[in-house]
Amino acid sequence: MAPAELIGHEELDGVAARLKLAVDASELHGSLCGYLSGGGRVARDALLSVLQLDGEQVTASANDQALLERLVRQSEQELADPELGFEPLLPADDRPLEERAEALGDWCRGYLGGFGLAGPEKFGKLSEEAQEILRDLNTIAASEFEFGESRDDEDALIELHEFVRVAAMLLHAECVGGRNKPNSDTVH
Repeated sequence: MAPAELIGHEELDGVAARLKLAVDASELHGSLCGYLSGGGRVARDALLSVLQLDGEQVTASANDQALLERLVRQSEQELADPELGFEPLLPADDRPLEERAEALGDWCRGYLGGFGLAGPEKFGKLSEEAQEILRDLNTIAASEFEFGESRDDEDALIELHEFVRVAAMLLHAECVGGRNKPNSDTVH
């Protein structure tokens, strides 16, 4: 059986619009990844209610529901990928710089919200490095980006994107990575 095609930003943005969610694709994906990284689990059919993103109570079509379920599986697999293949779901590189930067901020806001929903009591148990990563993600989420006309802006966004990508995997590894290890003293 061939692996399912990866869900793209535009495809997920269409679902968010059809379901009249108050978030776009980037923030929705960020929320899911934060929730999963914080140790949360998503049962079948429960993604939007778990993330408290029910929108205007529009019932998801079977196709939209299947896409959301694929998104959960895709995100779980990517966050745990030993080859570090995780990517935040953001607009394509051919989109305007401002749009991509705003989407990165939205993704970080979603990630922090989802991480908090998974268990705010975990924050005090995180390593100093993980706490610093969360503070950095908060700074990115709260940032208002200003752009000139230089290649430096593109390079800076690429660096921020790479930081966010690695940060999500590191937080996931710290909070979830040891969950399935035998003889662990951690109670979940």
